[in-house]
Amino acid sequence: MFTGIVTAKGRLRQKSKLGGDYRLHISSGALDLSGARVGDSICVSGTCLTMLDPERDSFFADVSTETLDLTTLGALEPGDPVNLELALRADDRMGGHLVTGHVDGLARLVSRHEDARAERFEFEVPEPLARYVARKGSVCLDGVSLTVNAVDGRRFDVCLIPHTLEVTTLGELSVGDAVNLEVDLVARYLERLMLPETTAGASEPPGAGQGPDHD
Repeated sequence: MFTGIVTAKGRLRQKSKLGGDYRLHISSGALDLSGARVGDSICVSGTCLTMLDPERDSFFADVSTETLDLTTLGALEPGDPVNLELALRADDRMGGHLVTGHVDGLARLVSRHEDARAERFEFEVPEPLARYVARKGSVCLDGVSLTVNAVDGRRFDVCLIPHTLEVTTLGELSVGDAVNLEVDLVARYLERLMLPETTAGASEPPGAGQGPDHD
C-alpha cells in the first residue's frame, strides 16, 4: 500500500528481456535504499513492483509483458524518469490517499496551462473509468496523489503546485502523453457494495490498460 506522495524521481538504467519477460534496472535518485530488502514493494510511476537485488542507489524489478503492454512502463527507455515511493509502513504519515499500485487504465493529457504559480492539467480517461472520478475526490496519476478540481464527462482537471511539478515527472508531460491512472479505491468498493448481488457478481472491475480513445 502507498500514499501517492512521491519520495524521489529515479531513472531507468536498463530494460533487459529475460525469458519472454523483462527486468528493469532503475536508479533510485535521492531515495536511499540502504534499508531495502529483496521482496519489498515499491511504486514505480503508479505501478507496484517487487524489488530485486536492491542496492544503495538502484534496484531491479521483473515486469511481465502484460504490465509493460498495459501501463506506461512498456514505453520507457533508458534515461527516462520515473516516480518512486516505498511501501507505506504502519507508523508512517498518511499524507495523500490509499494507493494500491494496481493501475486501472491510462489517462491522456489533453491540455495544460498556467494558473497563477501553479499549472492546471486536463486529462481524458476511458469511459468505463470516468464514473469513478469525482470533483474534490482523489486520483493517482503516475504514482502522484492529486485532488480533482473539476469533471466534465470523461475529462477532469487537477492543479499542480510548483513543488509537485519539480519533484515528480508530471512537470515533464506534454499534451498527448499518457499516464498511469488508479481511481479512488473507496469509490470502487462502494460501487460494488451498492450493486445488487447478482449484478455485483457478474460485473468486472475496470482492467489495467484501458487507454483513452483518440479522436
